[in-house]
Amino acid sequence: MGPFQITGAAVVDGSGRDPVDVDVTVEDGRIAQLGASGARGARIDAGGLTMTPGLIDAHVHLGLSSPIQPQFSFRISAAEIAADIFATAGATLDAGFTTVRDTGGIDGGVVTTIAKGKVRGPRVLSCGPVQCQTGGHGYYGADWEPTELWSSHHVPGLVALSTMSGNAGELRGNVREAFRRGASFLKLCATGGVVGAHDRLADTQFTVEEIAVAVQEAAARGTYVTVHAHNNEGVRNAVEAGVRCVEHGTDLDESTATLMAAREVALVPTFAVVEQLLHDTAGAGLGESTRDRVPGVRERMTEALAVAKEAGVRIGLGSDLIGPAQDRRGEELTLRAELETPMEALVAATKTNAEILGLSDQVGVIAPGMQADLVLWNGNPLEDPKLFSDPANAVFVVQAGRVVKDLR
Repeated sequence: MGPFQITGAAVVDGSGRDPVDVDVTVEDGRIAQLGASGARGARIDAGGLTMTPGLIDAHVHLGLSSPIQPQFSFRISAAEIAADIFATAGATLDAGFTTVRDTGGIDGGVVTTIAKGKVRGPRVLSCGPVQCQTGGHGYYGADWEPTELWSSHHVPGLVALSTMSGNAGELRGNVREAFRRGASFLKLCATGGVVGAHDRLADTQFTVEEIAVAVQEAAARGTYVTVHAHNNEGVRNAVEAGVRCVEHGTDLDESTATLMAAREVALVPTFAVVEQLLHDTAGAGLGESTRDRVPGVRERMTEALAVAKEAGVRIGLGSDLIGPAQDRRGEELTLRAELETPMEALVAATKTNAEILGLSDQVGVIAPGMQADLVLWNGNPLEDPKLFSDPANAVFVVQAGRVVKDLR
């Protein structure tokens, strides 16, 4: 569409500054001006609404939008899996998230299809398949299934959850294959996980030397490695190897957080998935045994958030939702607002996440020259952060200057 102006909204620019009443002019997909403008074009009256930057979720699994166990036991068709993925992508946009970092599950064809505009969805950065050690977190084949058959669960161009490596040489080959298939960064599992089949939270996975191979390959392509890690030993191994980001960090202690801050390694906590699994494990298509791993995780993750904040770690925000129930992605901001302030939660989901994703020169704040990723909220989520949880409250969404949701 042509140039347009949004007038009358209280603008929260994502920087942490207080809201201001200012007009926002959008032209050629970017924010052209803040303040009164004589530019021609449509005028959108947003009186009584609050404007924020488009939200960013730094930990999503679009490829896990079907019930997990049926998906990986050939009980759901590729057509249905594709329908679930694209429905989730559209719901993500409708919740006000204009950018996501997919940390495992989709193959490159999904990213390309959304980028071409053939289906509705956010801007997607993807690691391709997660890199896992043989028998480690990320493997969901049956106990009797030979590891070499795991890749047969992939649907080329659509779904590729993980690849298994038994040593550094195999890992090097697998990460090169991930880049060949379109990955823009890498993710490794450095510990066991909550949603695990053959591992425990206390397990460490991959050696420092093995993780360093992935870091080397990522650096050769001008990008980075993030790791799934819950325990301190796994986090320290990853930091020592040179990774740039840690997902979850459930048991993070003071010394490990201090090391992360010194090495400028970011943290992306994930509270929404813990809430999801506490209340509806079956809805995610997982067995009741998964629920046994959840108690205590939220409390420890809450403590880790405080420890990381005190140490000066850069802290982003990710939902990590799995299964079909991914429409309330904004609940991650609501949960974080209970532990910090609503403004801190919003900055984590905008400015800080843009920095972690390497997009800080494009998105994350409302400022002239930035891409016009904007959300108008029905109310003020800084006063009532529960507004973030309900996608219906994101009444108007703009992505790169295009109006992608308008329900007013």
